[in-house]
Amino acid sequence: MDHLPSPDRPLRIGTRGSPLAIAQAHETRARLMAAHGLPEEAFATVVITTTGDRVQDRSLSAIGGKGLFTKEIEEALLRDEIDIAVHSMKDMPAEQPPGLAITTLLPREDVRDAFVSLGDDTLLTLPEGAVVGTSSLRRRAQLIHRRPDLRTVEFRGNVQTRMRKLTEGVADATFLAMAGLKRLGMLELTRHPVDAADMLPAIAQGAIGIEQREADARVRALLEPIHDAETGHRLAAERAFLRTLDGSCRTPIAGLAELSGGDLHLRGEILRPDGSEAIAGERRGPVSDAGTMGTDLAEELRARAGKDFFADW
Repeated sequence: MDHLPSPDRPLRIGTRGSPLAIAQAHETRARLMAAHGLPEEAFATVVITTTGDRVQDRSLSAIGGKGLFTKEIEEALLRDEIDIAVHSMKDMPAEQPPGLAITTLLPREDVRDAFVSLGDDTLLTLPEGAVVGTSSLRRRAQLIHRRPDLRTVEFRGNVQTRMRKLTEGVADATFLAMAGLKRLGMLELTRHPVDAADMLPAIAQGAIGIEQREADARVRALLEPIHDAETGHRLAAERAFLRTLDGSCRTPIAGLAELSGGDLHLRGEILRPDGSEAIAGERRGPVSDAGTMGTDLAEELRARAGKDFFADW
């Protein structure tokens, strides 16, 4: 087949350089190798440093929100320096640049947050006044909404960096994504997986998306066999919810769509950044209405919240 890559014409996979990003790129490569019977030499991994990687001394919201981990990779894709880009979908803005599209989603991993601590086993057992490190506005708002007695500090970096900060006493606990720990083979760090009913995850948490040039039919055909339709339906609802709320890293938004047969259940939540108020809702319906359900739920929550709710966003 003329669309298949080869050692002489490898498929260039663009990715960030963190251990998790590399693991996700390798998972994509392995699935493509299996789907098409290709050798590893038919692929080339291209590591690209993003703004989010370079700037570690400020919060994500302070340096621009979503897009911090994708902009430079997307620019390389548009310049034809790479053929595909592998992303954590929770980092993706609601809209892609003109000419680019997310056409493929890998099977979704565990969507839950992991409570990580060197001492306490659960969020509930943290003593009053304990310090929790997180760089996520969503996690911070949810945490303070549920435990207003706790304090939070900015906590950025990869898993190894965050664990070092715990060891140094910068914080008593932190949260990581279960999906990332699984992909890194580091589940032993998890003290307690937090049930989604207690802490709704970020939009698209646990999902890997593959972005390509929209007009590249060769790449589209190559990726088609590894697309996971169930993940696609779930993210269609979640990302419509995010898009309608104009969500970014500056906005505490959580959401999760789950499938049962042909029916979809979508839960969504918006919070004030200081955790003082949370508004939640849900929708159930056929999977064919996934996008409409996401839009409708977002409009309901926005109406219930009122204009003042978004004043500081």
